[in-house]
Amino acid sequence: MDSEPHEPSTRDLSIPRQPPSALSGADVQGYNAGGDSGTMSHDTEVDLKEVELNELEPEKQPMNAASGAAVAVAGGGEKNGLVKIKVAEDDAEAEAAAKFTGLSKEELLKVAGSPGWVRTRWALLLLFWLGWLGMLAGAVIIIVQAPRCRELPVQRWWHKGALYRIGDLKAFQGSNSGNLAGLKQHLDYLSSLKVKGLVLGPIHKNQEDDVAGTDLEQIDPTLGSKEDFDSFLQLAKKKSIRVILDLTPNYRGQNPWFLPTQVDIVATKMEAALRFWLEANVDGFQVQSVENLTDVSLLAQWQNITKSFSEDRLLIAGTDSSNLQQILSLLENAKDLLLTNSYLSRPSSSGEHVKVLITQYLNATDNRWCSWSLSQAGLLTSFVPTQLLRLYHLLLFTLPGTPVFSYGDEIGLQAAALPGQPVEAPVMLWNESSLPQSGSVSINMTVKGQHDHPGSLLSLFRRLSDQRGKERSLLHGDFHPLPSSSGLFSYIRHWDQNERFLVVLNFGDMGLTARLRASDLPSIPSLPGKADLLLSTQSGREEGASLELENLKLDPHEGLLLRFPYVA
Repeated sequence: MDSEPHEPSTRDLSIPRQPPSALSGADVQGYNAGGDSGTMSHDTEVDLKEVELNELEPEKQPMNAASGAAVAVAGGGEKNGLVKIKVAEDDAEAEAAAKFTGLSKEELLKVAGSPGWVRTRWALLLLFWLGWLGMLAGAVIIIVQAPRCRELPVQRWWHKGALYRIGDLKAFQGSNSGNLAGLKQHLDYLSSLKVKGLVLGPIHKNQEDDVAGTDLEQIDPTLGSKEDFDSFLQLAKKKSIRVILDLTPNYRGQNPWFLPTQVDIVATKMEAALRFWLEANVDGFQVQSVENLTDVSLLAQWQNITKSFSEDRLLIAGTDSSNLQQILSLLENAKDLLLTNSYLSRPSSSGEHVKVLITQYLNATDNRWCSWSLSQAGLLTSFVPTQLLRLYHLLLFTLPGTPVFSYGDEIGLQAAALPGQPVEAPVMLWNESSLPQSGSVSINMTVKGQHDHPGSLLSLFRRLSDQRGKERSLLHGDFHPLPSSSGLFSYIRHWDQNERFLVVLNFGDMGLTARLRASDLPSIPSLPGKADLLLSTQSGREEGASLELENLKLDPHEGLLLRFPYVA
């Protein structure tokens, strides 16, 4: 059966496999007229496009018209020649018509200028400005109604952390050959304590009770030279530790200020020495036993000299007096004088008694910046029982003012720990080599033994020192004592909108319960029902635990530091 004749497609091509040179004119005419190979009608117009094929591998050359176009390769051999592809003009026009080239500039302007688009643009512009003005008005309202932040007080370096006293360089270094050069090796240790200042000496040349043989501008030759001191001073400053030089004149004699008849000579020497060491770039001075000064008005003169160089220089005066009125009379002689004294030198097992002492002192000094220590030079263990040492560390670090410690306080160094040593200058216990031969001191009492122990007194000291130095409420916050049970002393420290801190101290020998309520704070934001435990002076507490303040139980001699957020 004959099949129906194949209707040629406008995309089909039929090109014989022979060279173009083999075609005669008649042949070409036959192709155009649709001869034997006539797969195209004569009146169908096609576009011929010459496509030069790349030399492909034989298996990749087109062999059929599966893609919708019949392809014949001219040139007979293995090489490719020219392929002529006929594309229907109708399809090309349809394809061109399907492509959208966008509106012309004139058309866009015509559309944009239509009334509908103009109204839309004006509406959107109006909405934008109304929204912007609304946000601006809202921001202004929030700023006006928000509580204003309190202005920060002027903070000097001694306001930002503890001071550390080294009165005897040889005892501190644990060697009779201790000197300024050797002291540099302990600066990393002092830096780990996060103390802000080092009170050094006295280290000047002093012949006992001989004013003429005392030179306040010369370093004791057994401790080093002026060059050694300058080198130590520069290295300490690199570690952000300020150096305060003790200039108590007759520190080896009976009267630290010589005879009363020699007061003018001493005053002249002191003024010259102050200027000399200020030019050497020391950060301040300490003088002890100022109650023995014949003329206490000299303190004001020395303070003026110190401040004339810079407001960032400090003068510390020390007294062994525990009498509040005598302390106040000394403070009246010099503005911004930092006074160490023995006001708290009689520890009590009653928290209420400690509360009375501290609140009375703060009220009497009109809340001026003060220092907290138990003496002008002695160790804490000379005044505080061992079971209360941790409690007093927490107390001194959280009161408003500068805590002042002597070397060894951070490890609980005993004043009479080593037989044959002076009470006021025991040897610092660094490691096993510092222990006495009698074996009366445990390795746990040394710096090495406490260094990596999280429950040691040294670890507690470092944590408290670090916490105080970075929290505004502890740096310069307000102080509010709270009513509590007998034997307890509790208070809150807060500054503006910063985190609040609550301190609860049990000085008694029995466990007690503190019942703290919001009504205890009439002039500040209410005390919450619970507060988070930051640290305890005793082990066994889970730090970070939320504790109920109305039923807060404390073990004997335990102190707690808690915190809670500011709530508007």
